[in-house]
Amino acid sequence: MGIARRYAHPVGLGLVIAGLLFGVDVFVVQGPRLQTFGYDAYAYWNVALPDPYAIALGALGSFNYSPPVALVADWFSTVEWWVFLWIWTLLLIGTVIWIAGSSSWVFVAFAIPFVALELYHGNIHILLGAAVWLGFRHPWAWAFVLLTKPTAGVALLWFVVRREWRPLFIALGTTGVIGLLSFLIMPSLWADYLDLLITNSGRFSNTVDIAIPLWIRLPAAAALVIWGARTDRRWTVVVSAMLAMPVLWLGAGAMLIAVIPEVRARRQSAPAARAQEVAG
Repeated sequence: MGIARRYAHPVGLGLVIAGLLFGVDVFVVQGPRLQTFGYDAYAYWNVALPDPYAIALGALGSFNYSPPVALVADWFSTVEWWVFLWIWTLLLIGTVIWIAGSSSWVFVAFAIPFVALELYHGNIHILLGAAVWLGFRHPWAWAFVLLTKPTAGVALLWFVVRREWRPLFIALGTTGVIGLLSFLIMPSLWADYLDLLITNSGRFSNTVDIAIPLWIRLPAAAALVIWGARTDRRWTVVVSAMLAMPVLWLGAGAMLIAVIPEVRARRQSAPAARAQEVAG
C-alpha cells in the first residue's frame, strides 16, 4: 500500500506529460507533414442540400449523418472554410474544458491521446461524450447521439434496466419529433439516408478504425450497460455508447472524457463517506 501511495502521483504525472507530448507531436510534427487538419470537420462544412450524400462514403467531404443533422450542417458553409474550422475546433476545446470541470482535470483530459486525434481531425466524438454525460440530467441531449450514431442508443438500456421511464421517453420523444420535423421539411432526404445506410452497411473499413464487427460490439455494449445500471456505475453508459459506434474509430476514445465527471465526483465524496463510516 505504501509503495502504491508513493508512486501513484509520479506515475500519473508521467502519463499526463506523455499524453500532452503526444498531442504536441500530432499538431506540431505530424500535422504539418500530413496536411489533414480538420479532415472530418470538412465533411460537416461541405454539406450541400438537396443532396448531402452525394460524395462517396470514405472520400473527403463525405457526409453520413441523418437528415436533421444535414439540415443544420447546410448552414455551416455560409462562412469560409477556415473560419468554420477554427470555430469548430474552439467548440471542441471548450467542450473538453467544460467536461473536465477543474484545472487539474483539464490537463488529464487533454492528455488522453484520443482527444488529440479528435481535435486534429475535428470529428464529433467529444460532443457525443458530452451529450451522453449531459443526458443523465437532460435526456433530450440523447437526440444528438441518436441522430448521428444511432447504434449508440443501446446505452439507453441504462434507463430501461433502472425503470427510469421519463428520461427514456424524453430521449426518444425528442429524437422522434426532430426526425419528424426534418421529414416534413425535406422528405426526400430520409429516403436518400436510408439508401446510404443499406448500400454501405458493413462495407466501410479504414486503417485507423478498430476492425471489430458491430454484431460483436453491440451485445458487449448492451451487457456492459446492463451490468452498470444494476450496480450504479454511470461510466458504463459512456463506454457502452463508445463500443456501439457504427464504426469504431480511434478518435471514438475521446468520448471517455465524459467519465471524468463521475471520477471527480467519486473522489470528492470518498473522504465524506470514510468519515461517515468512522463516525458510524
